[in-house]
Amino acid sequence: MADGPAAASSKASGALRTIGEVSRETGLPQHILRYWEKRFVQLRPLTRAGGRRYYRAEDVALVRRIDAALNRQGYTVRGMQQLLAAGPVEAPAAANAELRAIREALAAALSADDGVDLSA
Repeated sequence: MADGPAAASSKASGALRTIGEVSRETGLPQHILRYWEKRFVQLRPLTRAGGRRYYRAEDVALVRRIDAALNRQGYTVRGMQQLLAAGPVEAPAAANAELRAIREALAAALSADDGVDLSA
C-alpha cells in the first residue's frame, strides 16, 4: 500500500481510516487526535483488538470541524465542547453553495449517457 496523502485520499469516501491516515489528511499530529478523543465525547472512532483506531467519515468530518474551530476561529477547547453539546448547527451559506455545486456535478455525471440504465 502506498504511503502519503495521495494514498489516503484514494480511499472511498465511506472507508474507515487509521489514525495515521487521518493525521496525514488533516496535518494534525496523532497525539492531538488522541487528546481530542478524550476531550470531545462526540469523537469516538471504532477501536479494534489491540486498540487500533478506525475513523469513520463522520469522525474525519468532526476532526476537521474541531480543527477549524480551535485553530482558525479562535475557540477554546471548552468553548468547542459547549458548541458540540448544543447540537447540530446550520452549515454556513458558502458550504451550502459548495455542496449544491457538488450535487449538481454528480447529477450531471450520472445523467450522462454511458450506456448504463440507472433508473432501476
